[in-house]
Amino acid sequence: MTRMPAPIVSPTPAAPAPDGPDKITVKGLEFYYGDFHALTDVTVPIKSTAVTAFIGPSGCGKSTFIRCFNRMNDLIPGTRLEGKVTLDGQDIYAPGVDPVDLRRRVGMIFQQPNPFPMSIYDNVAFGPRLHGITKKSELDDLVRDSLDRANLWKEVKDILGRGGLTLSGGQQQRLCIARVLAVQPEVLLMDEPCSAIDPTSVQKIEDLMAVLKESITIIIVTHNMQQAARVSDFTAFFLQEVAGEAAVLVEYDRTTNVFTSPRDKRTEDYITGRFG
Repeated sequence: MTRMPAPIVSPTPAAPAPDGPDKITVKGLEFYYGDFHALTDVTVPIKSTAVTAFIGPSGCGKSTFIRCFNRMNDLIPGTRLEGKVTLDGQDIYAPGVDPVDLRRRVGMIFQQPNPFPMSIYDNVAFGPRLHGITKKSELDDLVRDSLDRANLWKEVKDILGRGGLTLSGGQQQRLCIARVLAVQPEVLLMDEPCSAIDPTSVQKIEDLMAVLKESITIIIVTHNMQQAARVSDFTAFFLQEVAGEAAVLVEYDRTTNVFTSPRDKRTEDYITGRFG
């Protein structure tokens, strides 16, 4: 990669003031696995109807952080969060917040596709049925619309009764996206969604993100710098500088700024391949 001009080095994370409202805000987040301090002093806005990429070396807390937004970390014994995370201004860790309802609003796609062992149709209809939709015509419309939005309808419209696990890896990942879309989420978390699929499917999912961000806020964890540059509007760079110590948010800004004129020398060193 061509070496970029040396950026202005800032001792503190970048604090951009981009246009658009915040969908999620994080202030002073500290995260622990038992006695291990995994993340420290993370403050960042996640902009509405945009794609935000989390980048950084393995083990720097990106996946941990993304799971704070739908409280998936709650399922791990011994975890603890301090600070504040809000969704549309509501503290999602406040007493009385229903994690199940939160996870409907904030859907998640994992690194490995995980279709349910049931038909393509039933995979997509699963969530709506769980939320009380039983009328077949309504379910039919939801299934078609969700598969269409996931860029999969044309490929599976004649095999909806076939098991979801019979699809290719890339198709399975798009089926999982359709399953999440069927419950009409406001936020879509994607934890390395393209790392286990073929290049053609990667392109389809990247194209899909460009369409979905018009109505859904998307957060993606990726180790692929080219992908982050292609698909995201904003980028956050995380780093664990010393093994065993808490990771920090080094820099957050518009993606074009992060990749062409980063404020922190550590960001430049990472994206130009000097480490990580």
